[in-house]
Amino acid sequence: MFTHRRTTLLSLLFVAAALPKVAAAQAQSLAGTWKLNAAKSTFDPADLATKTGTVTYAFSGNNVTTTIDQTNAKGQKIHITYTTTLDGADHPWKGTIDGKPNPGQDAVSIKKLDANTYHVENKLKGKVLTTNHIVVAADGKTRTSTTTGTNADGVKIHNVAVYEKQ
Repeated sequence: MFTHRRTTLLSLLFVAAALPKVAAAQAQSLAGTWKLNAAKSTFDPADLATKTGTVTYAFSGNNVTTTIDQTNAKGQKIHITYTTTLDGADHPWKGTIDGKPNPGQDAVSIKKLDANTYHVENKLKGKVLTTNHIVVAADGKTRTSTTTGTNADGVKIHNVAVYEKQ
């Protein structure tokens, strides 16, 4: 009987020790640096396409800090950074275009839908402009980001951007 209890106890300890690692891996499927594969991506309208882009997601506890560096179709350098939670709450968003403030957005919210799927709302003055549906592939090597809505200039957009894990 003692051996059975000890075996059961050891089994429970191994499972308990493994759970945080499994949860951390699931919470961080988005973690790391991702590079845009422009050839596999589509942008509508095409004149607003992103030429190059790198996105980094850094997780710390319940927070994720996102850093985005892009070159747009006009050759302008875009830099965006924000820290948010994955619960859908609004958080401040800061962006620049060629070093000058980007007035096209002021808040963002991210909600984790499952281990590999995220819903992002990009906002200006409380109004949702675009939504971004992010899906990380099961192998963790690529992610697809589908953005739809209307930008701050009133232009309807539908972009499907493919990123590769670096």
